[in-house]
Amino acid sequence: MKNLVFNKIEPGTDIPYELLLLADETVEAINQYIFDCSVYLLNDSLQNVAVMALHPNGNTELEIKNIAVIESCRNQGIGSILIDKVKEIAKENNYTTLTVGTSDTGFQQIRFYENNGFVKKGIRKDFFINHYPFHIYENGLQMRDMVVLSHDLSE
Repeated sequence: MKNLVFNKIEPGTDIPYELLLLADETVEAINQYIFDCSVYLLNDSLQNVAVMALHPNGNTELEIKNIAVIESCRNQGIGSILIDKVKEIAKENNYTTLTVGTSDTGFQQIRFYENNGFVKKGIRKDFFINHYPFHIYENGLQMRDMVVLSHDLSE
């Protein structure tokens, strides 16, 4: 992938729901966090290829609330480019820890974060049962718990 450009979207700009929905199940769920996040788009000369939404949790922790790559651009290293950009943004803003949550059934996502320096930090029991009005399935299993991973930026 060549000519990739990051852009922070300004408040009042249209929210890129079509991209955010690649990583979250509903617009309602996205609306629970998106208005308190900094949202970044990654595009090539033709289209937006990825999105990430970052939320500060206090002065030291930056949380990745949403990160997604369009299907045609997956498995090309773009996710790792996004994580590197998140680390850069976090360090520039003096955050010491990154966190992210994903489904306990998201085996590929968990492996991706671990390959990018994150470690399992905790579990939010029944998160997907309590926060969504319907059952969600991934890899043939019902999503129940959120696995929380963190990355120490001082390493």
